[in-house]
Amino acid sequence: MPAPNGGRMRGAFLTEEELANRPRVTASLLRRISGWLTPYWKQMLLILGCIVASSVLGLFPSVLTGRILDEGLIGRNLNALIRLILLSLSVTLGANLIGVAESYLNSWIAQHISYDMRCQMYRHLQQMSQRFFTSSNQGDIITRMTSDISGVERVMSSTFSSILSNAITLTAAVVMMYRRSWILATIGVVIIPLFTIPTRRAGRTRWSLTRESQSCNDEVNGILNETLSVSGQLLVKLFGREEREFGRYSDAGKRMMNLNIRESMAGRWFMVVLTTFASIGPMMLYLVGGILMMRYDASLTVGDISVMVALLGRMYGPVNSLLNIQVEWVRSMAMFTRIFEYFDMPVEIQNAADAVVPAQRAKGTVSFSDVSFAYEADHPILHDISFDLQEGRSIAIVGPSGSGKSTLINLIPRLWDVTDGSVAFDGTDVRRLDLSWLRSQIGIVSQETYLFNGTIRDNLLYAKEDATEAEMIDACRRANILDFIENQELGLDTVVGNRGLKLSGGEKQRISIARVLLKNPALLIFDEATSALDSISESRIQDAIDPIIKSRTSILIAHRLSTILAADEILVLKGGRIVERGVHADLVHAGGTYQELYETQFKKALETEASL
Repeated sequence: MPAPNGGRMRGAFLTEEELANRPRVTASLLRRISGWLTPYWKQMLLILGCIVASSVLGLFPSVLTGRILDEGLIGRNLNALIRLILLSLSVTLGANLIGVAESYLNSWIAQHISYDMRCQMYRHLQQMSQRFFTSSNQGDIITRMTSDISGVERVMSSTFSSILSNAITLTAAVVMMYRRSWILATIGVVIIPLFTIPTRRAGRTRWSLTRESQSCNDEVNGILNETLSVSGQLLVKLFGREEREFGRYSDAGKRMMNLNIRESMAGRWFMVVLTTFASIGPMMLYLVGGILMMRYDASLTVGDISVMVALLGRMYGPVNSLLNIQVEWVRSMAMFTRIFEYFDMPVEIQNAADAVVPAQRAKGTVSFSDVSFAYEADHPILHDISFDLQEGRSIAIVGPSGSGKSTLINLIPRLWDVTDGSVAFDGTDVRRLDLSWLRSQIGIVSQETYLFNGTIRDNLLYAKEDATEAEMIDACRRANILDFIENQELGLDTVVGNRGLKLSGGEKQRISIARVLLKNPALLIFDEATSALDSISESRIQDAIDPIIKSRTSILIAHRLSTILAADEILVLKGGRIVERGVHADLVHAGGTYQELYETQFKKALETEASL
């Protein structure tokens, strides 16, 4: 008989949230779940065999106990006693060894299925568009990749086999009992459900009290976090609220104390009820069995009665477990449903069936033809954008914040797909080009620099795995970061820290430029690469960018006038439309958006440069 415990009690009932969101179990869902098991059907058959063997063998020591009593002890047969004891020990050992094999197979299948799921989920998420990552909660993504799949692993390794094992044990025990005495077996079958009633009622009481206590504990912790933090305690002192906050803490603490006492006593009463009811079954069997043996059925022996009592005891655990199967079932189906929700999300951006991989090296030319784009159908971002960028030329895109500048350049490597119109790269619609090839030809330096937690070398090699030392040094020289690297004790092997936190913003940005240069793309895009930096860092990065612009096809989103002046053409975006285009000399006196930007932003930045 399983001993009750608080942890088990907490997991024995569904929360309100779980009850409200319980998944709808359909035949298609079950078929989909079984699809993950299909590749391992041979191992599943072995597990089934192990479960049947260990469940049945596990009952034999109880049966042999009767023979030990009747033939060995009461019959005073030492040889029979020794033989039956050794047989019982052998059967127990065999059942345990088979159980070990079952556990290994369960773990093996569960680990393989979770591995398959994680790999398939990771591959699927890699293919998702920016829409998914900008609209989804990152914590939710990680939870489904880790906790949910780990939960499925537990289901595969324990829940399914536990259901089967308990069902077989219960069935075998009932059959063996009825073969001994149908009267005693019927009494045992009637008593078992009565045992579960107080167990479940007491369990619900403890579960309810535990949840209330946890809620109260959360309230106490909230008061502590609010009033004993640096800012919180200062606010309490300045407003003279010490007594009020002490009262809140004292009241919440008293409620938690009373709940803990009630929970503790509920546990004690639960044990009293449980042990009392657990003893009723054996006593009833001894009583009825004794009456039958003494007055009505001379063939019934003491050993038979002891076997019935032992088999009854073996039934308590399986019955309790199977009665709680709804909880495990609902939670299992919920985890599968959450995982399948992600698998069912469509991959918006993928290769065309006849995707083109050009044989010649890319030139980096770009052509926008009547391009419109909307993240949501009723909220357009870009309207009828058309322009051409020729090989070796550069375009600067300027405009107020929110005018669609970053969105526009994200359409070129197909981080998003156009809503209307087309974007062509080297004369071919980007939707017809192979995604890997297209993105290999485009290098983007954004304002949000991301470096992996490794060395400078690691981050550079991310762009080109087989890059030589000379190539990395050359890229760093052109990015104006080589002097910084050479001044480090470990040079290229200097660790940058998580997200590059050991480096300044300017240093991170120049390493990201070196990384893009090492990639050697046909088209370079600078998206506000200096917007979040101080003037000195901005100047050093600009010194690196200027010669790059002159050497290859480039698109620049910038607020720095010198960068804009270096471009061959300026496009002015406002409200998602190109409202002006031309060169600085023409636009600065045109009385439009560009002149306004010049007066409010560019001119001020130019004056700051001059003062340095």
